Amino acid sequence: MVNADIEIETLAEFDQVVARGSLSGYRIQSVNLLERTFALLSADTSAAVFLGCAMEPDAAAKVRADGALVFPPVPDLPFNPYRGLLYTPEELFTGLPDGYEATPDALAYAWFQETKADTDVLSSMLRSIHDDAISDALDEHLVGARVVGVMGGHAMSRGGTDYRGAAELGRALSRSGLTVATGGGPGAMEAANLGAYLAPAPDEALAEALELLAKAPSFTPSVSDWAHAAFAVRERWPGGGDSVGIPAWFYGHEPPNAFAGHVAKYFANATREDGLLARSTAGVVFLPGAAGTVQEIFDNGTPNYYESRGEPAPMILVGRTHWTEHLPAWPLLRALARGRAMESRIALVDSVDEVPGVLASMS
Repeated sequence: MVNADIEIETLAEFDQVVARGSLSGYRIQSVNLLERTFALLSADTSAAVFLGCAMEPDAAAKVRADGALVFPPVPDLPFNPYRGLLYTPEELFTGLPDGYEATPDALAYAWFQETKADTDVLSSMLRSIHDDAISDALDEHLVGARVVGVMGGHAMSRGGTDYRGAAELGRALSRSGLTVATGGGPGAMEAANLGAYLAPAPDEALAEALELLAKAPSFTPSVSDWAHAAFAVRERWPGGGDSVGIPAWFYGHEPPNAFAGHVAKYFANATREDGLLARSTAGVVFLPGAAGTVQEIFDNGTPNYYESRGEPAPMILVGRTHWTEHLPAWPLLRALARGRAMESRIALVDSVDEVPGVLASMS
């Protein structure tokens, strides 16, 4: 059975393993080996798998002769389908001074737009390989973490009270020892990641950060200005707390936010949605949102109803008027839960201030 113990994802890990003399059976994932030709020529590489590893031709010929499988890097792609680690905001926004359109995030979305309907099996295979690699990296990153999902709409403005409330929620959850996971985009998602990022900072940092961000309240009309404001906050408070953002290029018109310490970005939205909710084993908080948030409520409610993922995880809907009158998802969720194990794991609250206490009472 393949496990993470035989995966090599960095050059440092490669050097540690090769010092023992054998790479047999290992999976080397997206490691640049152009400077490790002697090591490859010397080591046993039988039954090894090299995924997107650059290497000199003689090294590649030798490892193939050993019986290793070699999946070479794919040229001219704006993303690495074999990547072994999650993205960082710095990586996705590289080149931002030249405008968002020049960043790897924007270029990957442009490639997706060009290829998603061309019926080319290579393009669809590359997207699938990439998304599977991201899922693997996400699972490795979250080992041992107590993950709470925070769901909400992208339209929430940085200057509003709802945005501040979502940020305070992310901060409170992070300070309680939970790993905050969001859809990784703007609005409520960004606010929750921002709160987690500022969790180690003094309380007054949040108010100052909100003032900086309010200079670019939305990612429209300029994603560049919106992202620059976020990185100004990161520069003001470097080394913030960690959280996870899980966005998708399917919604590429919505950029990822810069406050999630680790970003698991997918091409397939269905894989992204299910993966986000399935990994939120400590519960999910649903802030006011529209169609996407309603979908997430019932995407999460269904496995809780059938207990297909084991014991139902807590579900907390925030905003009594929103979820009973504007979009009355709560009455239906409560009716579904009646008489089942999930009945004691759902709650409707008026404000984000109530969430940490309610969540703790369900844990």
